Amino acid sequence: MPKQIHVRIDDRIYETLAEYATVTKKPVQDCVTEALVLLFDDKYKEKCGQQGRFTFIDLFAGIGGMRIAFESNGGRCVFSSEWDRYCQKTYFDNFGVLPHGDITKIDEKKDIPDHDVLVAGFPCQPFSIAGVSKKKSLGKETGFLDKTQGTLFFDVVRIINEKRPKAFLLENVKNLRSHDKGNTWRVIMESLNELDYEIFSEVLDGQLFSPQHRERIFITGFDRKRYGNNINFDFSIQTPQKSPKVKDILESTVDKKYTLSDHLWQYLQDYAAKHQAKGNGFGYGLAGPDGVTRTLSARYYKDGSEILIPQNGKNPRRLTPRECARLQGYDDSFVISVSDTQAYKQFGNSVVVPLVKAVAARMIHTMESMPENENRREQIG
Repeated sequence: MPKQIHVRIDDRIYETLAEYATVTKKPVQDCVTEALVLLFDDKYKEKCGQQGRFTFIDLFAGIGGMRIAFESNGGRCVFSSEWDRYCQKTYFDNFGVLPHGDITKIDEKKDIPDHDVLVAGFPCQPFSIAGVSKKKSLGKETGFLDKTQGTLFFDVVRIINEKRPKAFLLENVKNLRSHDKGNTWRVIMESLNELDYEIFSEVLDGQLFSPQHRERIFITGFDRKRYGNNINFDFSIQTPQKSPKVKDILESTVDKKYTLSDHLWQYLQDYAAKHQAKGNGFGYGLAGPDGVTRTLSARYYKDGSEILIPQNGKNPRRLTPRECARLQGYDDSFVISVSDTQAYKQFGNSVVVPLVKAVAARMIHTMESMPENENRREQIG
């Protein structure tokens, strides 16, 4: 339950606050809460000082999986953005920072500080090529802003273009390459290359570090203006010697509420049988203790069908939120302060943290091993 406090403030302050609440169309209480969070944010930045091997920003931050990965490599986060209020709560409860909201309303010149690395797990959207085709038919050139306008990827592009970080890491679903018949991938690659970054991409499977088959595409880029054209990078990451197994992430005691009801279990069996008869592979997924699971998705809260844990003498059960956190590589100190439904959505949309840690380590090693262009360093100041 939210706690309540009573605060006495000057009449002028209240009038200003009420006016601000009217303009923003938010309750006065929410405006006060935001003001306090911004105060905490400033104190957090003061505490961090200038510490850090490098600085980075965390866009489409979710619950902070990418942040954990880059902080573990010595990075200091100087800005974060996430629009979902439940994710914002989880982020604040774990990092003491409330991410900025809607990225489309963030001014890349005024709101975002300089940084070394940009990280973003941006959503996949279709790119309209109608405007591009029309301009070409008129003999006009099109730049990256024209190609990506209207998509959330555009917001990543405009920030990279303005702040020119040394490097960036983008993460998305494996099918990004084939999305919209390949048009999305083509536009992304053209846009990033036109920004003058050397681009590398690879599909990596989370089961290298977690007992979960989870393929995601990682795109990294390094600033050619800073490092020149002879940039060498690969995704040869160091993996654990011992393969992780499902039993490694299971809790010893689990509430009976996570066991499927007779009705739901029968429905899932009937549904699977119907599709198997048609030659389709749809159905539930039982995860044995010595194996790996299917991909945890944001829809897991609906019925948990993609990952079910067998139980002796009982119907199978879904994973608990804590087990989902472990499956994504979050340690048990990570605070889960939202409902089960929201937690399932959050972890289903997150990254496999130790996998991103390994990729980040490769990136930072590459950055630190390359000499920088002296003229470029002077321009940045």
